[in-house]
Amino acid sequence: MQEYFERKVFYDVPNAQLQLSFAGTIMELMVDLMGPIIAARYGVRSVLMLGSFLGVLGLELAGFTTKIWHLYLTQGILFGSGASFIYVAAMSVPVQWFSRRRGMSLGIVSSGSGFGGLVLPFVMTGLNNKLGAAWTYRIMGFICLALNVVTCVLVKEKYPRHKKYKTSDSKNEEKQQDSQTRHPTLQETFNFSVLKDINYLLWVVGSVIALMGFFIPFFFIPSYARYIGLSSADGTAIVAVMSAGNCVGRIASGYIGDCIGRLNANILFTMISGLSSLVIWTFAYSYGTLMAFAAVFGLVCSSYVALLSPITAKILDIEKFPTGLSILLLSNMISVFSPTIASAIESRVVSEPYLVYKIFCGVTYIVGGLFLIVLKIRMTHSLIVKI
Repeated sequence: MQEYFERKVFYDVPNAQLQLSFAGTIMELMVDLMGPIIAARYGVRSVLMLGSFLGVLGLELAGFTTKIWHLYLTQGILFGSGASFIYVAAMSVPVQWFSRRRGMSLGIVSSGSGFGGLVLPFVMTGLNNKLGAAWTYRIMGFICLALNVVTCVLVKEKYPRHKKYKTSDSKNEEKQQDSQTRHPTLQETFNFSVLKDINYLLWVVGSVIALMGFFIPFFFIPSYARYIGLSSADGTAIVAVMSAGNCVGRIASGYIGDCIGRLNANILFTMISGLSSLVIWTFAYSYGTLMAFAAVFGLVCSSYVALLSPITAKILDIEKFPTGLSILLLSNMISVFSPTIASAIESRVVSEPYLVYKIFCGVTYIVGGLFLIVLKIRMTHSLIVKI
């Protein structure tokens, strides 16, 4: 939709690309900010219902957009908050039901967004061409409403949040009900003593830096496709292939992580992501080469999403895991500013158009991967040990 707004709606607005990128930035910021706080204090079903309401409301109101700042409020804040509640609540459930193959289970769950990214570009492009942006947003709101109702009915916690549970190890989980029903306090939710753990800090910093590269292709590939002379349909197809690879890659990273070690798999996928941007996207000036980049990058770019929970559990004691996961997710909001940062650099650097985005994407993944390698060495004192 950003490419459509740039070309058809806000074509006469100075720095429209930069201003529109803020809508996506705000949306991703809300995804990382709101979910960990609310989901840690209330039950999954309540959070899912609230997220569904806010998400649908945001999309419906986005259909009335006439100014860029309208997108900030609707698509950014409302839909972003709703998506945050749904995502964090849903991702917290599989680890309760699986003691083995947790990486695979989380990979399957997180692959849903990749499947949506495969289908929705074609749906939205068709709707937009026939009905316009307003009705595209409204219809997407109705689709989200239907899907989220099913989610609210089917998703269930194994261990409700208002009870306490004692976990002896990852394979033997023993439930112990607390005598009092209460929500955890904010101090209990965020025990900042985890920040004294150097390994955990390396994990957070490396993940945030690498994640900054993740958003760049998804934000700018459609407009880059137009820049090199491709049609809107070609750009949509390329994004769809990248999203399809994303879907398969999340499942694959979970499976490979269970086989060779989750941190090992994340390092491997992260480094390949950076190299694909520097080696393939930098020289992609045709449909074929850009499609090749989309296929490779899509397969390897989002291993972090599938593996963040089990890797965090490996680094921290089980008592500190909820706090560690919440802080990690909150720290991710730093990375959502990457499209805006890259756009600001692009607007001030005299270079080939879009070259900044290509280099920014590759370098952030490589630097993040180097932090993860240091983490692995600190934890195992070796480069070849499974972890």
